[in-house]
Amino acid sequence: MPKVKTHSSCKKRFKRTATGKIKRSSAFRRHHAWAKSSKQKRSLRGNAYVNDSQLKNIDSLMPR
Repeated sequence: MPKVKTHSSCKKRFKRTATGKIKRSSAFRRHHAWAKSSKQKRSLRGNAYVNDSQLKNIDSLMPR
């Protein structure tokens, strides 16, 4: 059976943690920064985890 390739966009956007969770960066951070408050930009700076409802889909695009 051939190897399963990793989806290229997932390689760039997600990282897998040691416990099996998948980390992602926050959305809404790229454009129109002048229209967002400092508090909003600060809170978007950190990472977040992929929601459980989407975990199965992303997990299939990123074989181990």
